[in-house]
Amino acid sequence: MKNALILHGTDGNSQINWFPWLKTGLEKNGFKVWCPDLPQAEKPNIDRYFKFISENLDWNFNSETILIGHSSGAVSILGILQRLPEEIQVEACYLVGSFKDDLGWDSLTELFQPPLDFSKIKNKAKKLVFIHSDNDPYCPLEHAKFLAKQVGGELIVMPGQGHFGVKQDPKYTKFPELLDLVFK
Repeated sequence: MKNALILHGTDGNSQINWFPWLKTGLEKNGFKVWCPDLPQAEKPNIDRYFKFISENLDWNFNSETILIGHSSGAVSILGILQRLPEEIQVEACYLVGSFKDDLGWDSLTELFQPPLDFSKIKNKAKKLVFIHSDNDPYCPLEHAKFLAKQVGGELIVMPGQGHFGVKQDPKYTKFPELLDLVFK
């Protein structure tokens, strides 16, 4: 069964930005969608997140799974991929506003412990798509370029979109370009 997991970023929740809109759009197209409120999102921790997701009895990763993450949710997806059992490969990952290190923020240090292992990550998804803006105030474009190169992913640069959130642009209660990419 086609399923999708949508992960929000630091200090976020499942009801902000474009997440509810995207969830509805995917469900209308036959996906079972889970967009959880991640535990202790003010200090992302990939081990805590992976345990939380893995212990949910209604969720499983399979060859029809797509993963969508925003900001630290995008980085969390990379960490989740490296922790999946060797025999599991998901369909696709869409990583919006990602970054490669803690950006000098104490709250993000646990997101990179242990460090990302790109050799494990790159074979865990048939398709890895990084979506980034050229003027993201938090996450430099160079980080997305680096990550895409490390995992053999595709990089899509959308000019002037900030961090793809309602704080910078109220239009980001929807994200039709992302939904279009999923069904491309």
